[in-house]
Amino acid sequence: MTSRADLIADVVINQFNKLPTKRKPGIRDNGFHEWVPLSGIVAEEDGHLTCIALATGMKCLPTSKLPEANGNGIHDWHAEILAIRTFNRFLLDECRALSAGKAGNGFGVLESCASKPDARVSTSRAPFRVRDGILLHMYCSEAPCGDASMELTMAAQDDASPWPTPDYAPASAAASSDATLPGRAYFSQLGIVRRKPARGDAPPTLSKSCSDKIALKQCTSLLSSLAALLVDPKGAYIDSLVLPLSQYSSTACERAFAASGRMGAVAGEKGWSGGYGFRPFAVETTTREFGFSRRAVQARADKISPSNLAAAWSLSGFEESILGGVVQGRRPFDPRGASRMSRRQMWVLAREVASQLRDHDDIKHCLDGRSYQEVKHGPLLATRRAVKAELRGTALAGWVINDGDSGFGIDVGV
Repeated sequence: MTSRADLIADVVINQFNKLPTKRKPGIRDNGFHEWVPLSGIVAEEDGHLTCIALATGMKCLPTSKLPEANGNGIHDWHAEILAIRTFNRFLLDECRALSAGKAGNGFGVLESCASKPDARVSTSRAPFRVRDGILLHMYCSEAPCGDASMELTMAAQDDASPWPTPDYAPASAAASSDATLPGRAYFSQLGIVRRKPARGDAPPTLSKSCSDKIALKQCTSLLSSLAALLVDPKGAYIDSLVLPLSQYSSTACERAFAASGRMGAVAGEKGWSGGYGFRPFAVETTTREFGFSRRAVQARADKISPSNLAAAWSLSGFEESILGGVVQGRRPFDPRGASRMSRRQMWVLAREVASQLRDHDDIKHCLDGRSYQEVKHGPLLATRRAVKAELRGTALAGWVINDGDSGFGIDVGV
């Protein structure tokens, strides 16, 4: 009998295989075969699995480029994070359809809270929620970078023993705006917050590792700030994380994600309101291998290289190729090249949804903020900010906020 993890991997990989060739890794002129990570969000209802969103990618913006992004450039397009952003775009598309009284183009993940006011008790005041009976799963073709992959990274070295380093002090790092978190190195330091790994000559970034961001999602849900204004987070947590067996280290995953590891600092009843809580996911393994994984490409080619191209697909009816954080073929940070998953385009859509709501003037007021920073720091997101702050002070101590692209605004009426 096929395991659930294999079935989850299958629906994501099969959906990726339907994408046109232009959105997939290729063979370069120098003969190098490209590989790329794949991630996807899958909805399960009554045993039926549907891929909701998927993405490939493995790059992020340097810190120095954030002020230029102006809401038009995606900061982090590692497959896992881009898949989550694409899932949030899917939810906002569904919110728009529901607020307009139309059926969405997708699976029908959401429902109006007004339609079943007693269906699920939550202190969230959001107008929409994930329907009862739906479970959300996340598939990753590679171990998420950061803490969940450290054993695999060490094993790939000629000498797999941890490197001795000076003591790492996450508390002091968090207090310094100039702090640089460890990336791929500092193997002797485990269970810590890391930045995205990169070549030694790459421009520095403060974008946190996928392990850290996924660990955070166990407390904040899969929802972004904008989606959390419209959707109750209570039903939007990951139920299972599916990894290839070759990419799974039980020691690393327990340390990175479990209550018996670093997340023990927030385990138990925290008293958070608004539908938030620590909802640990199960980590399951699959025998399926993505055709463009590093291992699969390495098995058929002598010369391989990571792909610079990212791709995203949503069940709500769109797909994109992303290069340098913007839609492929557009100039860097040109508003016309802003991805549907960019901060600017997500804000525009969220405000359109709010304008169609009969009530919820508080949401409309929040989304009419003069800047993205003002929206994210509005009173409706206070609980979400408090949850994140508690995580940054405990389980994810050392988390340095990646500032620099929140001062932009959008014209009223867009």
